[in-house]
Amino acid sequence: MSRLHSENHLVSRIGWLRAAVLGANDGIVSTASLIMGVASASAGTSQILVAGAAGLVAGAMSMAAGEYVSVSSQADTEEADLARERTELETQPEAELDELTQIYVKRGLTHDLARQVAVQLTANNVLDAHSRDELGIVEHMGARPIEAALTSAATFAVGAALPLLMVVLSPASVLVYSVASASLAFLALLGAIGAKAGGANVLRATTRVTFWGAFAMALTAGIGALVGTAI
Repeated sequence: MSRLHSENHLVSRIGWLRAAVLGANDGIVSTASLIMGVASASAGTSQILVAGAAGLVAGAMSMAAGEYVSVSSQADTEEADLARERTELETQPEAELDELTQIYVKRGLTHDLARQVAVQLTANNVLDAHSRDELGIVEHMGARPIEAALTSAATFAVGAALPLLMVVLSPASVLVYSVASASLAFLALLGAIGAKAGGANVLRATTRVTFWGAFAMALTAGIGALVGTAI
């Protein structure tokens, strides 16, 4: 007798994982870049802390608002598609069954078998079958605006707090180097954690996030130094 085995597919994490990685990454990069830009302009430690704290709050609120609006738009689109599909199922049930049959034929089933599959699936839950196979809307990948907004804001704040902590702990003479090196280490760790949680290649994810973080910080520091010299 065969035994059933349980599977835990990582794709079910994609909603909150994307928001979490994006928020933390943006928090580290934007705050570290802001700190380095202000520090390179020869500002004092207190000014750097004020700028970094303001960046943390503003960034977290911006991430929350941006994610909420963006994911809400996705949710609205999904709801509109589902409403249209409900209407078509009520008014054109045979045409919709034919459409579902053709989808399964294109996936490799014979026409007769595809018809049987379509009939059996729609007998159980007709809207679910069409939303999944025709529209590509599945439950674990559905839009969740509040979850995305809260996750992004919280992880941004945590990420932004790390470079700020380095400002407090580092001597003024090496502040820029301390923030840069620590932030890159944080980014590398974040990339590894995100890749591990999502089942992706750890080295590739770590290299990608570290490279672009270093690029952003170097560019901002350079602009800060130029502005500071000009002023």
